[in-house]
Amino acid sequence: MLAIVAAIVFAIAFLLDLLNANIGIGLTALIALGLCLLALHQAGIGTASVGSYRGNWRRARR
Repeated sequence: MLAIVAAIVFAIAFLLDLLNANIGIGLTALIALGLCLLALHQAGIGTASVGSYRGNWRRARR
């Protein structure tokens, strides 16, 4: 889920850069926000728990 939000933030930053728009937040701040969201996604925050994934794997194996 966080990766999807990060992609949306990057798309907004890209469009604002193309349009040379100024919304009060710098493009660097939007890019930093997107990178933070991607880092949280890679750390496993906002994803399915590991225990439920293992449980599904054991059921599928039998």
